[in-house]
Amino acid sequence: MQPVGAEYQWYDGVSAEAITDELVEVYQGVGHPPHVGDPFFSVASFRKRLDTAFASEGFETVTSRRGGQIIGYLHGATLPADEPWRTSLDHRRPAGLQGLAEAGQVFWLRELMVLPEFQNQRLGRKIHDTTISGRAEIATALTCIIDN
Repeated sequence: MQPVGAEYQWYDGVSAEAITDELVEVYQGVGHPPHVGDPFFSVASFRKRLDTAFASEGFETVTSRRGGQIIGYLHGATLPADEPWRTSLDHRRPAGLQGLAEAGQVFWLRELMVLPEFQNQRLGRKIHDTTISGRAEIATALTCIIDN
């Protein structure tokens, strides 16, 4: 299956702030079953995490637009060596990535979302590959909920 036709745009933390409402709209449109009702997945909580993320070192958002509307996007940043979720993995962290994280060489893929009507058309893969191909870091870490 060919990826859906779309235009891709890159935003740093400053320019991404201008499209916050559009990003939040996609987050809301994606929904997060089976996590509906969990405060962490609320729109307000996401907006707060996103606002904080804009100032992260190496922050970037890549959007996929069709007809001017964002239909999917990815955002992430350079993984801080002391990020709490990562350090909580303790001995389960891949040893080879430890030094890379300390050197600022790991891209932390924080969110990848595609509106439901555009899912299963390889758009997520295209957004991912477009983003990764432009990053300076040599490794990527994805955070996700196992059953999501």
